[in-house]
Amino acid sequence: MKAKCLILCFFCFLSFSLSAQLNIKNKIVNKVTEKVDQKVDEAIDPSEESTDENQDAAEQEEATEEESAAEQQETTVPQEKKSTTAKLESYSKYDFVPGDKILFYEDFSQDAIGDFPAKWTTNGSGEVKTLNIAGGNWFHLNAVEAAYCFMQGIAFPANFIIEFDLVPDDDYESSYLSLYSEEEKKELDDGIYPGKQGLNISFGLSEWESKGYDNEANSYDAESESTIAPIEKGKVNHVIIWVQNRRVRIYHRGSKVLDAPTGIIAGTKFSRLRFSLWSGGASKPYLSNIKVTTAAPDTRSKLLTEGKLVSYGIYFDVNKEVVKAESYGTLNDIANVLKENPNVRIKIVGHTDADGADAANLDLSKRRGASVKNELVKNFGIAASRIESDGKGESEPIAPNDTPSNKALNRRVEFIKL
Repeated sequence: MKAKCLILCFFCFLSFSLSAQLNIKNKIVNKVTEKVDQKVDEAIDPSEESTDENQDAAEQEEATEEESAAEQQETTVPQEKKSTTAKLESYSKYDFVPGDKILFYEDFSQDAIGDFPAKWTTNGSGEVKTLNIAGGNWFHLNAVEAAYCFMQGIAFPANFIIEFDLVPDDDYESSYLSLYSEEEKKELDDGIYPGKQGLNISFGLSEWESKGYDNEANSYDAESESTIAPIEKGKVNHVIIWVQNRRVRIYHRGSKVLDAPTGIIAGTKFSRLRFSLWSGGASKPYLSNIKVTTAAPDTRSKLLTEGKLVSYGIYFDVNKEVVKAESYGTLNDIANVLKENPNVRIKIVGHTDADGADAANLDLSKRRGASVKNELVKNFGIAASRIESDGKGESEPIAPNDTPSNKALNRRVEFIKL
């Protein structure tokens, strides 16, 4: 009897031991599988680096609340996976630096939702809307093969930069920007190539195209194409066009996507701008934040000689202090000046427009100043002891807060030599 009990106990122990070993083996396999899956996920797109890892729990909760509120806003663009802010390191060859003078700004903030923008005209239709993937007002170009002309003239210099945000809908194929001159003023010019002379730029899902033209001379030879970093559907595409005499450079998604050294016919002068759709009515994009500035400032002279550089080249999301990757060119210029002049110290001061509460604007401007300092220290190797930061909120405007252009002038970052 005792022998039977011993044999029974032995088999029970053996069964338990084998079961435990199998469980341990399964756990190890599961852990290995999880690690492999994680590595595969990371390898899918190494360029997409989330800034959420750098946020604390409070910031994550705030972002969740903001996304929830944004989903309640009306839009016809489908909600896609929210893109993360690209890190500054990925823009290491990004040489774009915006100018220090704003010539024109349009964000449709003075137009009522549902209305056609007051300063624009068209041979089609359109209305101002809000979107669930981005703040502010957006002009929905929703007609079939239509032209959308800004009715007032713009004093474009020989060197200038134009920027805008574009959100394509699901049916988007391509759309166009025309910069042109005219002999007699026309509120609406719906020709394929408007005005006397001009530059026509196409931005599509597969390519970019830039074409300079002169209608009087019947010349359309200054043409360039590129397939680098094309427009993406359902996302905010920030397009930058830098005109320098006859040279045309286009930037998008951290890349210089096109560089045409003779992309404009000699003698062309610009005074008007127009967006248009010529793709059979399929494309109905959303447009906002159109800005024209002078060409890049002399960073060295303004900082070392004049003692202050006013910059519109530090980019933030609305009501956020995280520095966007498009700021790389500006920060790199300032970092180079500081590296070449090791005894120079600076103060970085953030400024806002007057929209919102005074206290909130002051806090936001201080956080932005500190964030810019952090980028110069962390990503450009400038000693923290050489930089101070501050914020003035809306307390030191350089223009009245009465129009989109003037508000844009007040939203700035100043670098002051100490």
